Amino acid sequence: MSASPKDLLREAETRLERLADDAENGALDPAIDLLVGSLRDGGVIQAFGTGHSEAFAMEIAGRAGGLIPTNRIALRDIVLHGERTADVLTGSLEREPWVVDELMAVSPVTENDVFVIASNSGVNGSIVGVALWAKEHGHNVIAVTSLEHTARVEPKHPSGKRLSEIADVVIDNLAPYGDSTLQVTDTISAGAISSITAAFIAQLLTLGVARTLAEAGEVPPMYISANIPGGDEHNSALEARYLDRLRRGA
Repeated sequence: MSASPKDLLREAETRLERLADDAENGALDPAIDLLVGSLRDGGVIQAFGTGHSEAFAMEIAGRAGGLIPTNRIALRDIVLHGERTADVLTGSLEREPWVVDELMAVSPVTENDVFVIASNSGVNGSIVGVALWAKEHGHNVIAVTSLEHTARVEPKHPSGKRLSEIADVVIDNLAPYGDSTLQVTDTISAGAISSITAAFIAQLLTLGVARTLAEAGEVPPMYISANIPGGDEHNSALEARYLDRLRRGA
């Protein structure tokens, strides 16, 4: 059976081409419209993901070439900004619904913010719980998830809901059930793809927002690299507009 680097490249290319084609044809426009609307109303884009999906939130919030009015919510915030001790930060925390109230109590969320939540499975307690919290508090929710995977697993939240069933807009990351794309043996597979496609989706959304604002004659509030002259000054001046609403941890 085939499982070479070129095979993995083809698996990635096929999915990225499909996502790009979909974006060209307007499939991401509903999500982009929600993001642009939030920013025009003075809101911040709240990005959340757990496990490897936290990488998606890092693509959305606080990086060069990204939007400045963005914030990354992370489970560790209940330790860094709450009253929990570090021993609570176990691999199973993402499955726990109880963490949501504490997490959101220490998150700088305001009225016009929009949530972008990534989860390949879309069923863990914290993911579903944050999405429900956002909807209950009047926020729009954009989900990035594997529709193939989430349909085949049971929700872990007491509501019995999946992320895809809560969100206003759902974007399929095109990952297969189990995430891996290549069979190495009859029982072992490799080539997980969701992080690659999710990062591309994050950049497509960022690009879409920037283009929409620019085409309307507005200046997109974008980061430039802190490692070029004037980068820190540019970024700090724009961050200052949002005072304590943005967190940029180490």
